Amino acid sequence: MRGYSLIFYILILGASALALAFRLPRLQKRPMHTDEAVHAIKFGTLLEEGRYTYDPNEYHGPTLNYLTLVPARLSSAEKLNEVNEFTLRIVPVFFGVLLVLLLLLIADGMGASGAVFAAILTAISPAMVFYSRYYIQEMLLVCFTFALIVFSYHYTKSKKIVWIILAGMSLGLMHATKETAILALGSMLLALLLIRLGGKPPVKLGAKYPIWHLIACLATVVLISVLFYSSFFTNPGGILDSVRTYAAYFDRASVNSLHFHPWYYYLKMLLYFRLGSGPVWSEAFIVILAVIGFIVVVRGKSSNKVDFNLLRFIAFYTLIMTIIYSAIRHKTPWCMLSFLHGMILLAGVGAATLMKLFPRVFARTVISLLLLAGGAQLAWQSYLANYRYYADPCNPYAYAHTTTDIFTMVNRIEEVAAVDPKGRNMEIHFICPDGHDFWPFPWYLRSFPNVGYWTTVTDRVVFASVIIAQPSVEKELLTKLYELPPPGKKQLYISLFDTYSEIRPAVELRGYVPKELFDKSIIKK
Repeated sequence: MRGYSLIFYILILGASALALAFRLPRLQKRPMHTDEAVHAIKFGTLLEEGRYTYDPNEYHGPTLNYLTLVPARLSSAEKLNEVNEFTLRIVPVFFGVLLVLLLLLIADGMGASGAVFAAILTAISPAMVFYSRYYIQEMLLVCFTFALIVFSYHYTKSKKIVWIILAGMSLGLMHATKETAILALGSMLLALLLIRLGGKPPVKLGAKYPIWHLIACLATVVLISVLFYSSFFTNPGGILDSVRTYAAYFDRASVNSLHFHPWYYYLKMLLYFRLGSGPVWSEAFIVILAVIGFIVVVRGKSSNKVDFNLLRFIAFYTLIMTIIYSAIRHKTPWCMLSFLHGMILLAGVGAATLMKLFPRVFARTVISLLLLAGGAQLAWQSYLANYRYYADPCNPYAYAHTTTDIFTMVNRIEEVAAVDPKGRNMEIHFICPDGHDFWPFPWYLRSFPNVGYWTTVTDRVVFASVIIAQPSVEKELLTKLYELPPPGKKQLYISLFDTYSEIRPAVELRGYVPKELFDKSIIKK
């Protein structure tokens, strides 16, 4: 690494501190998304039983679960009841900040000023901040992918085996994190091909780069992947499942119309989004700077000290990733992080180029003010997205998100448990015909051992102290509650919730409780 001034390191560390400041506060305030709750419950099995079995049809790769053991153990948690949202979400927070710190290792190729601008944009990007606080695999995947690029670049420059081993570890972790890692790897190979076609051949193996270095790298990739997918050799079948999974996910991407969106879905979200009278959301500042950076890189002309081979690779990689993710019909907002990060790297180059293009004081002052205004706009949106509209449909990143009504619903259940003779051992029944609209209740009711989830109304419903159901089954439910019990055992049921309650926007849930328990809970309250 080239020696840089103290101010460079201070700025990168300052950007890392800024990233932490946006990501760390009030991690428990936002309701758990369904996906977060599903991953949390699966982690509970690993925490309590020491058992993890990779499922090729659901949940993605195992790294998120295993890495969550670190904060869980540090907090002395042995049961899922002892784990909270902070324990879970601190994992993506860590990798969101690490993504900024990794820029210290690639400043030789990007240029010091480009790396600093990229660090600041990574720290304040609303999408990057929002999903760095989300207990899903995406931020881990983006971080491991960037680490692969960083370590591979250093290997090509130094030929030291430590870098190729680190690159192998990063690729192994990518594969063990999420199935879409294959899209990133394919995009990298296509980017190298484009560079070759453009007259800039990629790295050549041979005497310059010993073949045994490549073998060591591949061995590291396989070892890391096998360790995680086999659950550290306790589930050998997971290794084969890690390959079989692609058939399942390719099939799902083509048939699950619930998440089908047009090709411009991601770009529209980044450029302009507004729902009703909500705020205007836009990361166009990053996109515009990224376009400038792309042009600079393709032309190969810059007054900054940069490695155009590296920057061309990042430019083509980002372009290919953007095209691939836009072409795939199955879309969720967090998936765009993979190419958005590439845009941020190019935006850093674009911002640095603008500063160099206008050396005169007045012009540079104007450019500086424009960059400052763009950064302030991103930072303000990050605040709004994470601390005001964190569960509001007007926030484009709060996709099919749990509403804050869930806190009211859980509190009412807790109040009933406080007066029920069985306490937390009371029976709670959920009846959701679609089979999944009860999530994320399994997370919030993890300390209640007798919670049942049904798609139909069963006869056992008469034994429940609390019933949560979708409106479509209300008629059948009330019929059973009033007809099944023998004379003298019938109870009057009262609505558990005072107001209309949604688990997600436009997804209503209704609660029912025996009048006796309802009255007691009201008196105690």
